[in-house]
Amino acid sequence: MPAWLHVVGIGEDGLQGLNPAARTLIDSAEVLVGGKRHLAMLGDETREQLTWPTPFDALIPELEARRGRRVCVLATGDPSCYGVGVTLSRHFHRSDMHVIPGPSAFSLACARLGWSLPDVDTLSLHGRPLSLLQPFVQPEAKLLLLSHDRQTPHQVAKLLVERGYGDSSMTVLEHLSGTQERLVEGIACDWHANDISDFNTLAVDCVARPGAPLLARTPGLPDETFHHDGQLTKRTVRASTLAALSPVSGQLLWDVGAGCGSISIEWMRAAPRGRAIAIERDKPRLTLIAQNAEALGTPHLQIVEGDAPQALRELDPPDAIFIGGGITTDGLIDQCWQTLKRDGRLVANTVTLEGEAVLAHWHQAIGGELTRIVVSHAAPLGAHRAFKASMPITQYCVIKT
Repeated sequence: MPAWLHVVGIGEDGLQGLNPAARTLIDSAEVLVGGKRHLAMLGDETREQLTWPTPFDALIPELEARRGRRVCVLATGDPSCYGVGVTLSRHFHRSDMHVIPGPSAFSLACARLGWSLPDVDTLSLHGRPLSLLQPFVQPEAKLLLLSHDRQTPHQVAKLLVERGYGDSSMTVLEHLSGTQERLVEGIACDWHANDISDFNTLAVDCVARPGAPLLARTPGLPDETFHHDGQLTKRTVRASTLAALSPVSGQLLWDVGAGCGSISIEWMRAAPRGRAIAIERDKPRLTLIAQNAEALGTPHLQIVEGDAPQALRELDPPDAIFIGGGITTDGLIDQCWQTLKRDGRLVANTVTLEGEAVLAHWHQAIGGELTRIVVSHAAPLGAHRAFKASMPITQYCVIKT
């Protein structure tokens, strides 16, 4: 059966910018769907029209009820680039849909700026937390951001200044490919443009000032990056732990006994579209986890209050599990191992003899790797210096085959 749900991307140049195939789909449609701005481009129409509802998911049953009719959805630019095409593809099979994209805002911005799109980090801040930008702010990074509204450039400039990137250049690109197209340029630390259009794309050429903290996306952020009460997996051990967990895009981590959330936060920073659930029973630490997640660009970290293993029973099965606390709790590892997906990784750290005994038992029963990690740092010793060892960490890592 041919596709019945057509999605056409329209630029600021309107219907005259469409190719003949896209125009034919619009002209032959029985039902037209879009925002008020899109539908207004059609002029006087007697055909059935559906306007974006709030919430947007309410549109799905309306479209399903019209299955088999010629339905045309009008979208902005490339519907598959942070657009309606992505949402619809979650509900309808690809054989139901026919998408004709227009140029995306990112492609148009690169054309205006002379940037190479594969060398640029792209992100949408439309209806999303500004803190998502944090991991992308790196020395010499080039960023293209879909703004939420005219206030977004001011908010981004403030964030850049706070991060030590106040010398970064910013360009607001308004109404790309339309008759009102305009570029507004400035420096983050001196950004004062007040007449910005709501419909804009923001380009940022990141410049770090001397002394600006480097918060790389590779695991092992400095310990002082996190708010904590002492319950923190230290930097060197944290980097080793994340290497064993192997963050993978789109996969889910359970961080059991999360402390301040450092493991789950670094998992999400290292793995684009990665998900994590931080499980912690201590109420004050839940606040620390939330603060760290917001400050370090992982606001979608799921935080669960409760005691393991009881708190684990209703959670989605994970691809990886880190046990940072409560290793001696009866049934904890059993519950984690049973729920862990095939080919998933389980990593557990402990400093106690009792914890070591539990890990040694599991190592003997199902295999894996048992490692002793001892980190020493140079410290004063009288008139000289010597290496002072931290408390040894026993780490267990096993893959569920």
